[in-house]
Amino acid sequence: MGKALIIGAGGVASVCVHKCCQNSDVFEEICIASRTKSKCDALKEKLDGGKTKISTAQVNADNVDELIVLINQFKPDVVINLALPYQDLTIMDACLATKVNYVDTANYEPLDTAKFEYKWQWAYRERFEKAGITALLGSGFDPGVTGVFSAYALKHEFDEINYIDILDCNAGDHGYPFATNFNPEINIREVSAKGSYIENGQWVETEPMEIKRVYHFPEIGEKDMYLLHHEELESLALNIKGIKRIRFFMTFGQSYLTHLKCLENVGMTSIEPIEFEGKQIVPLQFLKAVLPDPASLGPRTKGKTNIGCIFIGKKDGKDKTYYLYNVCDHQECYKEVGSQAVSYTTGVPAMIGAAMLLTGKWNKPGVHNIEEFDPDPFMDALNQFGLPWKESFNPDLVE
Repeated sequence: MGKALIIGAGGVASVCVHKCCQNSDVFEEICIASRTKSKCDALKEKLDGGKTKISTAQVNADNVDELIVLINQFKPDVVINLALPYQDLTIMDACLATKVNYVDTANYEPLDTAKFEYKWQWAYRERFEKAGITALLGSGFDPGVTGVFSAYALKHEFDEINYIDILDCNAGDHGYPFATNFNPEINIREVSAKGSYIENGQWVETEPMEIKRVYHFPEIGEKDMYLLHHEELESLALNIKGIKRIRFFMTFGQSYLTHLKCLENVGMTSIEPIEFEGKQIVPLQFLKAVLPDPASLGPRTKGKTNIGCIFIGKKDGKDKTYYLYNVCDHQECYKEVGSQAVSYTTGVPAMIGAAMLLTGKWNKPGVHNIEEFDPDPFMDALNQFGLPWKESFNPDLVE
């Protein structure tokens, strides 16, 4: 069917590569490329011998010219960007120059400010349309599946959706006093930024971790969760009919919050460079170097994740509530692909989004967020490739 170039070789890329190989009818050939080729080679070694042909390459994703050379050599039908969000624009530039479809899992953010918004990528809309290629933004879980869930709910369950609460619960225990489940730099930037939600078309800003709720998650139990800013709020508020308010909550244990507060208080989470022994270093990047690598948490992590959306809206003039969610088991994920559930829940949808473009099920030149496409084939693929969804028509609501 087609060829995919996968940029990145971390936990999410590893899951995505495994899943492309499981879906070899669609992914006949893949090339794994990253700054550290040895990581790509290690992945290839694990999975070689199946139907999908695997090659590897070294590339600096900050360098558009290097990316263009690699794309012209491999000639992929789609580029799956699983590098860092700082590199979204260079990879999009290379895709434009070579007229190749683009998929990512997280929106661009500049290195110098923890600002998660789509304006930089949305600025490419006309150029991608003119080139006749598609950029699919945010094909992870949140953003990603949460957008597909929203489109599915609107298509099948509602005439209009007025309220969405996105709930992200990770009840996994890795046994460390403090570690982050994905890239520490991105994770800590996200959590220490101000919170915000959208109400009546306006952003409402909150202090970091100011709004806390306790929620009883199916298959997990009661957990403390906190309102965060999250990028998909921006696109869902535009694309889902009837939205009055949309919020995002994530669970955190007390130990994590205590450690984070302490690190913040002593300046270790700062992204402002400081001089140390004659060199400029960014405290947060140094902290990342001493924390456990998220990819190493797989064998140690026990417990489950539950990520989903609670919808309140109207159907045939009547009020209606509906909850769509997925529960994922860390140990099951590790058994299957050697990664914990946080990488799994992002890597599987990245493969599915790319498959939608390769099979032509989704075909709309331009730059699009995931909820702008027909959700049904994606929802079927979630059930097929390890992220089955569940629904409730009488969920507990968040105040």
